[in-house]
Formats: sequence, C-alpha cells, structure tokens
Amino acid sequence: MDRTFLIDTDTASDDAVALIMALRTSDVRVAAITVVAGNVPLPQAVRNALFTVELCGDDTPVHAGAARPLRRSLQSAEFFHGEDGLGDQGYPPPRAQPASEDAIEAILRASREHPGLTVVTLGPLTNIALALDRDPSFAENIGRLVIMGGAPLTVGNMTPAAEFNLWVDPEAAAAVIDAGMPTELVGWELCRGEAILSHDEMSRVKAFDTEIAHFSIDCNETAVEANFRQSGARGLGLPDPVAMAVALRPDIVRRGSRHHVMIETGSELTRGMTVVDQLGVCGEPQNRATWGDRADREAWTRVTWEIDVSSFKQLLFSILRAG
Repeated sequence: MDRTFLIDTDTASDDAVALIMALRTSDVRVAAITVVAGNVPLPQAVRNALFTVELCGDDTPVHAGAARPLRRSLQSAEFFHGEDGLGDQGYPPPRAQPASEDAIEAILRASREHPGLTVVTLGPLTNIALALDRDPSFAENIGRLVIMGGAPLTVGNMTPAAEFNLWVDPEAAAAVIDAGMPTELVGWELCRGEAILSHDEMSRVKAFDTEIAHFSIDCNETAVEANFRQSGARGLGLPDPVAMAVALRPDIVRRGSRHHVMIETGSELTRGMTVVDQLGVCGEPQNRATWGDRADREAWTRVTWEIDVSSFKQLLFSILRAG
C-alpha cells in the first residue's frame, strides 16, 4: 500500500537530497511540498524546491508558506548552504511556478484528504504552527510527524544549546511539540560521526553518474566546507536525509524513547534548546495533547537517539544510484 507524505521544507542543499529520497521512493506519494523561510529566504527556498521536483521528473505541487518566524525576524543560513542555498552552482531557474494555494491551506487540505498523513518537516516549524492555529483539529489527522530538528544531546549547531531549525522559530517549535501529535524528533547530531559521508563516499556517489547523484553532491559543496570550519569534520553531514530515512524506513532507528519534550523560548542563552525529560522529573505526561479525546488515540514524542548508519547510507545510495 502506498504511503502519503507531506514535506515541509526550507529548501537548501540537504533538504534537496531529502526531497529526492521521498520523490524517488516507489511506495511513497508526496501529496504536497510546503515551503517555509529558514536556510534561505522564502522565494529562494520555493525556487529550490521547484528545481528539485523538476530534476526528479515529478510534478508534486510546491506551496509557498511563512516568510518569517512567528515572532522573530528571520536569520537564514547562507553562510552554510551558499547564497542560493544550493552551493552556488549556478543552477537554472525552474520552469514551473508555485501553486496558487498557500502552504497553510495545503497542509490542512492534505490532512483532511489523507487521514493518517505522514508529515516530514525539514525546516523551522512555522508553517505547521500556523496550520494548528488556523485549525487545531488538524492534529487529529496526522499519523506521524517526523521532525528534523533539535539537539537532544545538547550539541547545538547554531548555539551551544540549539539546532538551527528550532532556534530560528522556537515559539513555533514549542507550539507543535505541545500539540500532542505522534511526533518523532530526529536531532541534527544523528548526521555526525560515522553518518557523515566521507570524501571517498562522495566520490562513490558521483561515480553513479546520474544527474541526481551529481546534483546531490555538488549542491552541498559549500556545506562540506562550512561543516569543516564549524566542527573540523571532513565530509558531508546530511541531517535532512537522515530524518527522511527515518520517515521512509522506521526500522533504521536503533534506539529511541518517548519523553516529555519542551522547547526553550524565553532565554536568549538557550533559545530553541531541546529539553528532554529523560527521567520523568517534571511529572508531566509524554506530551500535552490540546485536542480531542486522548482515550482513543496514542499521542507521544519519541526522541531518536541512534540510527543504523549502514542502513541509512545503503538507502541513500540506492536511491541516488537509480537516478
């Protein structure tokens, strides 16, 4: 049976690879791609999503969403992904235009038309928070919410305490986490260490000699350089593809556990910090559902602590090899 996904993205280089993974998986139907400002401003993120969809020979609609966080000014990440978000490779403009329906309506409509929908978020959670605000019953139709975001191990990539996506719009992240959807949090740290693509592995991907394989490495050229400047790690970390792999193949998770999770919104020192109550010291439930009757539905937040790195890379390589 085919699975239906909706992907919310601030499309830059690793987002593009994650989109390819979903669009090129045969038993997944991507109902819509919704775009939010984050890695790059909204118009560039929309353009990058359209370009990636065309590269895949697909016609999934792309919907423009929030151009800024709920309460803060946008702080984007061109320093990491390049001025165009795709490694400044000079890719041509896409031929298609974004859909006329805005992202929030597209999210709500997809949730109504596809009960049990899997939502995968690759950027700040602004669009999802706005959808919840417009129609809180939206949460009832979500089967899985897979969030690429957070730093549960407290190794932040934007500040010592916080990962970029949740730092950009912590108020949105807090609202989404508190909404009580079946949520799987895939922190950015899972793309580090052995999950990084080495230079030999990047060369192996390019040797597949497909257009998609070349694009997936080339568009991340500035990210490889930025990753080395930031952490001293040599190679390519792919946080969004790791999250997409978890969405596509839940068995890739080696270790995960359910907890009460909170997002810091008040302190500038720890803005966007992922606070995981591992020992239950807060005395709170695993999350705080704000909709409907909890008796007939399991609501939780699962934190992913470890993935099967070999299986992640095999999945990624098989998709890029097929082109």
